[in-house]
Amino acid sequence: MKKVIAVSATLCLLLSGCSQVDSLLEKVPFLQKDNESESTIDKTDANKEQQDLNQETDQAEEDVPTLDAKFFNEVKVVDGKNVIQNPTNFLVLVNKELSLPDGYIPEDLVRPNVLFSFGDQDIEKSYMRQDAATALEIMFEEAKKAGIHLFAVSGYRSYTRQSQVFSAEVSKFGEENASLSVAIPGTSEHQTGLSMDLSSQSAQFELSEQFGETTEGKWMAENAHHYGFILRYPKGKEGITGYKYEPWHFRYVGKEAAAVIYENKWTLEEYFGTVKKI
Repeated sequence: MKKVIAVSATLCLLLSGCSQVDSLLEKVPFLQKDNESESTIDKTDANKEQQDLNQETDQAEEDVPTLDAKFFNEVKVVDGKNVIQNPTNFLVLVNKELSLPDGYIPEDLVRPNVLFSFGDQDIEKSYMRQDAATALEIMFEEAKKAGIHLFAVSGYRSYTRQSQVFSAEVSKFGEENASLSVAIPGTSEHQTGLSMDLSSQSAQFELSEQFGETTEGKWMAENAHHYGFILRYPKGKEGITGYKYEPWHFRYVGKEAAAVIYENKWTLEEYFGTVKKI
């Protein structure tokens, strides 16, 4: 009689459907704990992933260098050209798309006390802006201590002189090719008074890619940032700068910016495309 009752109870359970089975399963303690544990683990993993992502984002934002707004170009469109309104800013970005104001001449030009490839001639290209000239003097002196003998070749270049240089290059190679190595008047870094072309006796005092292979050229590439200078037109960045590789052309931007640019292997364009304005 007991067997019949047990069978009947089992049949009743089977016939009653899944709802009752589910209800009974929900009341089984060890199954309940497993389900809750899996759910908790899933939520914990998801939270950890989100926290990691947030930390990575915060870290990325912290790693982005900041720069005071006063060092960014103030630009105004004049006759279809982007003309810089604050050219005295020593971090001024001048390139094929950003021009200096017509007739701009820095007011603090001085002749640095360094060796020039043309001797003691007191001519336009021997000048630089005061801060850049002082930094150049220090760099030359430190280079000399290291057995490196540098020569300054060409610094400040007026709009008029740039026009002459550009015209001469066009007559030799055509305007398209000329613009790859010589700036159109008004867009030259030399006009800022913050750049200096360098060479050495080992490079025959010439401005050529050969300088980059000399002991002096290599020293400059590795050490210029310590004195606030950057290699303005590096190899492999022609598509960004718009100019061919120029291992002789160094631009003063100050030690802080120079260090960041050097460490990240950036151009000045990439620097301004990355830094956060504050």
